[in-house]
Amino acid sequence: MTMPAPKIDGRETRAIITPLELRSADDAIRTGVGYAALFDTWTDIGGMWRERIAPGAFTTSLAERDVLALHSHDSGRVVGRKGAGTLILREDSKGLAFENPLPDTNDGRDLIVQLERGDIAGMSIGFVSVRSEWDETKEVTERTILEALLFEITYTAYPAYRDTEVALRSLELLRDERRDHNRAGAGARLAARRARQAQLERGI
Repeated sequence: MTMPAPKIDGRETRAIITPLELRSADDAIRTGVGYAALFDTWTDIGGMWRERIAPGAFTTSLAERDVLALHSHDSGRVVGRKGAGTLILREDSKGLAFENPLPDTNDGRDLIVQLERGDIAGMSIGFVSVRSEWDETKEVTERTILEALLFEITYTAYPAYRDTEVALRSLELLRDERRDHNRAGAGARLAARRARQAQLERGI
């Protein structure tokens, strides 16, 4: 069963500059085709860390969640919906691929013109990180997103990363995530020490 797009705090957005294709079918339907996210591609997050999305990060979302295709992250400008069959998403070795038959609406027609003119330069995704792995042993901290709850893909005229946007929307959330990760590691180390101490006390 497809579940509705979630309303959850802690949302993040990431954007990529990527070639977009506009295909025409025999029935005159125009379809947007491309990638909304790329796997194993490092992105600098405002000089604070760099991150990548692991292959398979969206598998659960694609199986269980509804996902919207939007224009400019505007939920009032829906141009496709996974649950309605007007947005087809799949993961391959490269990333998150999509096909989106565009509607015969003002937003759909505008988007067709903008894609033809090259005004839309890339795609963005809206998601919540479910599982991430941090590596702070490197000169620049690295984050790998292992699982993400996807709720939208967006056609955008501004696909380049904007420092202030992520800093405002995501930095505090990610700091919390890193604290939780560090606490979990500290808890595991403490449990191991206690287990070893118990073994020593029993003479093992």
